[in-house]
Amino acid sequence: MHKFIAMVGTNSTESTNRKLLQYMQSHFADQAEIELMEIKDLPIFNKPEDKKVPALAQSMADKISAADGVIISTPEYDHSAPAVLMNALEWLSFYIHPLVDKPVMIIGASYGSLGTSRAQAHLRQILDSPELRARIMPSSEFLLGHSLQAFDDAGNLVDEQKVAKLDGLFADFQVFVEITQKLTHANAANKQEVRDLDWDKL
Repeated sequence: MHKFIAMVGTNSTESTNRKLLQYMQSHFADQAEIELMEIKDLPIFNKPEDKKVPALAQSMADKISAADGVIISTPEYDHSAPAVLMNALEWLSFYIHPLVDKPVMIIGASYGSLGTSRAQAHLRQILDSPELRARIMPSSEFLLGHSLQAFDDAGNLVDEQKVAKLDGLFADFQVFVEITQKLTHANAANKQEVRDLDWDKL
């Protein structure tokens, strides 16, 4: 059984993105172990001169490194991923690089009708950056619009079509993880290139 880290891409206490990941955690419990990861307690990234990362960021990196893959659920603010999520990714690419070649599935929930489509596209660009180099599952948007009405009192998705779509994408992600685990020939070189990056010298 695969082990996945599910990153809550917001610092909101009442987030439908958290609800979506909690639903997946329960709904897919017989298929994979999914651990939720909060990012709201990370300090603001400040590029420390001593190049040390906060203990929380290191703990997050260790969990991501040990996992088979990562699921990120992002809201959409002003057509992009929220600052708190970008802040977390800054820490996770500052002399620690747990996302290099790591399989990632991107999902999102929003109050409006678009369901974070632009935020997901933005997040793909960030995760594909030289410092992160994640392997993002292609052609796999899961857009949960009108998310305030999307769950019942038990936290289950009420739209059967959305459930079927999520079931299919999660099955695809498991296959994507298996394929990615075989694409290791350049992994050592990729990790070394990321470690050698020093933007102060560019």
